[in-house]
Amino acid sequence: MSCLIRSVKKTFTLILLVCLTSIFLTGCWDRAEVNDLALILAAGIDKGKKNNIELSAQIFIPKPSQSGQQSEMSAGGSSGQSFVRSAEGETIADAMARLQEELTREIFWGQNEVLIIGEKLAKEGIIDQIDFWMRHSEPRIRADVFVSKGRSKTVLKAMPELENDTSKQLRKIVKTHIGVKVTAKDLSQMLSGESDAAVLPWVEYLDPSMMDSKKAIPIINGAAIFKKGKMVGRLDDKKTRGILWPRNEIKSGVITISFKNEKGYISLKLLQSHNELIPSLKNGKWSMHIKTSADMEVIQNTTKRNLFNPKVIKEAQQKIEFEIEQRERLAFSEVQKKLNADIFGFADEFERKYPQEWKQKKAEWNEIFPQVAVTFDTKVTIKRTGLGTEKQ
Repeated sequence: MSCLIRSVKKTFTLILLVCLTSIFLTGCWDRAEVNDLALILAAGIDKGKKNNIELSAQIFIPKPSQSGQQSEMSAGGSSGQSFVRSAEGETIADAMARLQEELTREIFWGQNEVLIIGEKLAKEGIIDQIDFWMRHSEPRIRADVFVSKGRSKTVLKAMPELENDTSKQLRKIVKTHIGVKVTAKDLSQMLSGESDAAVLPWVEYLDPSMMDSKKAIPIINGAAIFKKGKMVGRLDDKKTRGILWPRNEIKSGVITISFKNEKGYISLKLLQSHNELIPSLKNGKWSMHIKTSADMEVIQNTTKRNLFNPKVIKEAQQKIEFEIEQRERLAFSEVQKKLNADIFGFADEFERKYPQEWKQKKAEWNEIFPQVAVTFDTKVTIKRTGLGTEKQ
């Protein structure tokens, strides 16, 4: 009898323990159904009509699939499910609250991967806007940031031919690493760094003469340059390629060279590259040595030159080295001499190597940077010549 009583007590104790433990389980009391959310795919900020901030959002409304098994989570599911809605406020936070008032579903920023800043607002300053993006818990700090020609709202409304929306169009372009790629986190670090300068991809529409339809197609064409949080100029596509090498951001690309008094061209594809900034401060003279190495492969040869000949390979390598340095010099002449914006991070390199000297001269960096002597050491190696017939 006593054994039975002990068994009942143990069972009762176990049940009581399970019940008490379940009280502390979180459960799903605060879950949000997908069909109750307005998913933000991309956001744009412009100067408003009342000299305030206009926040535009490309919103995707998830709809159940035809099979009824699962709701679609991205705009890639079907067309016609995204739209652009805007609201104005004294700040982005104020505009966001007003935007929520216009929607029946709760705004969800977890899918937002693109932030576009309008040209006019970029010229007036973006520090306060990026401060909000980094301080608020909902917008993604890994979102890619762009500057648009004209209003960002207009870009969000564009309908690309190959992609379902502007967000996917721009994200896929920057993933090619042909141009500048900057996230909100990267931008915040640049704006708060010693250089006090930043660079962002520049978005505009494809030339109408190159389009088969009347749809506006946004593309990345160059870069916008910022100093002290304000846009001070922009670079075209060719000059932008020149800043990618010193910034160690060039990941892919094709370089085409030719030889004097010869017909034809040789096109080479970049396999990999590495860049190193080496600062020097001697006798009060500031200088920066840019050391670059790159491996290339030949993808086309329309000349009569035999690429199996080591002398031809060496001459081709020297041609490419010269081409790379020319692109870098072109970019430096614009950014260093004209815009005086240290987007290469020279200030950070000098601070790391010469902390005491930097502390004394930091306040004079705007006067020092344009005078920094820049030298180049570029080494190109053609790793592959590809299969081909010997030229006669």
